[in-house]
Amino acid sequence: MKLLKDLLYGVPLLERAGSTQVAISKICFDSREVRKDSLFVAVKGTQVDGHDYIDKAIELGAIAIVCHELPSKQKDGISYIGVKDSSLALALIAANFYDNPSEKLSLIGITGTNGKTTTATLLYDLFSLLGSRSGLLSTVKVCVAKEIHPATHTTPDPVQINYYLHQMVEAGCRYCFMEASSHGIVQNRTAGLSFTAAVFTNISHDHLDYHGNFENYIKAKKKLFDDLPRSAFMLTNADDRHGNTMTLNTKAKVYSYALKNDADYKGRILEHQLNGMLVRLGQQEVWSTLIGDFNAYNLLAIYSLALCLEKDPLQVATAISSLKSVAGRFQYLQKQELTTIVDYAHTPDALQNVLKTIDSIRSKNEKLITVVGCGGNRDATKRPEMARIAAEMSDQVILTADNPRFEDPDAIIEEMEAGIEMHLSHKVLKITDRKQAIRTAIQLGQSKDLILIAGKGHETYQEIKGERFPFDDLAIAQETLDQKFPD
Repeated sequence: MKLLKDLLYGVPLLERAGSTQVAISKICFDSREVRKDSLFVAVKGTQVDGHDYIDKAIELGAIAIVCHELPSKQKDGISYIGVKDSSLALALIAANFYDNPSEKLSLIGITGTNGKTTTATLLYDLFSLLGSRSGLLSTVKVCVAKEIHPATHTTPDPVQINYYLHQMVEAGCRYCFMEASSHGIVQNRTAGLSFTAAVFTNISHDHLDYHGNFENYIKAKKKLFDDLPRSAFMLTNADDRHGNTMTLNTKAKVYSYALKNDADYKGRILEHQLNGMLVRLGQQEVWSTLIGDFNAYNLLAIYSLALCLEKDPLQVATAISSLKSVAGRFQYLQKQELTTIVDYAHTPDALQNVLKTIDSIRSKNEKLITVVGCGGNRDATKRPEMARIAAEMSDQVILTADNPRFEDPDAIIEEMEAGIEMHLSHKVLKITDRKQAIRTAIQLGQSKDLILIAGKGHETYQEIKGERFPFDDLAIAQETLDQKFPD
């Protein structure tokens, strides 16, 4: 229980009605979660406005309301707090409710279009190997030391974030590595957090359905670095053309990493094979089972960050050599010399990077078959571009459903197909049923061929018309391989 007046510390207030001396048992922004003595924060979202549920929250036991504008009819015994931005107020209140846990450990935020999950997860694994008890907030999972919880969003809501950070502090964690999505940043989910450092991986076109244009998307990412205090530092990818843009206006100390350009931390791929690569990270040579230029950047980023946090270079390099790939990120299965790769690549840039990696390690005597789809109710501009890239860089392409959500999957596939030039159309099959598409690709594959299943990676569901049905690319691929090549 916390007094309302203490929860409002640091929150810009416009007006108030009622006492702030009331004791609060729970913070809620979803009226369905309200219990006795709750504080309900009315947030206007993209689809639902919490202000429409104020009366419902009071019926369920809320004794205090935070909102943009105080209701014209107020109920006796209820405290009303008017604020300019209730999403910001929610983040600050949540931090206060859990005693500002981000100030009690080293919180590192990772943002970028691609590589957030891999970088955050590898950092968690690396620091755990180095003996530093750590936490993880990622798209795939939430880890409180060794305790694992399922993840629901790339960046959870502020109440969840501060709850988990509080749990990490209680568990004795020294570090937390957190994905920071552009949505989460602009929706103030990361507000009120005290970051020790932030990492920029890269940026390419994505989420333009939400941000409106690429400039707004860049600004959303950049806000994480703009808000860093002088006591913090940031690490930026100097090879990305927007890497320097992210450093403008930040008060934090700036470090850089790169494989090509001058940087504080340099890396280089020395050898590349299907089962791994030899990389130079600073002055250390490391063999890793992770492959691809994109993973070289991820490994260099975690090596650089560890050195910024004063870890021993040799110990860091040794630990990196034992790191495994992250779920759904270039995971591969091999049976009878047929290789199937499952990857989360769901943007044009990510898909191109994965296909470039495959191209760099194949002999060209084998076929590359790519299975790819695009999500519904998301940025439609990338659909033809992803199909074009797949057709240009593969020997055969199967266009299929991803998470169609509330769109017609066949209509999405048609939009994808529009990006394929006529002279490449002979390469393309259209199979709407994703399971059948995966099975067909593997059945078409011969010895030494390569199958890429792109877009869903770690996801274990397919979202159709508001429902999530069990679906796992990796499991379907393994099952099909076992059927094709019985032991």
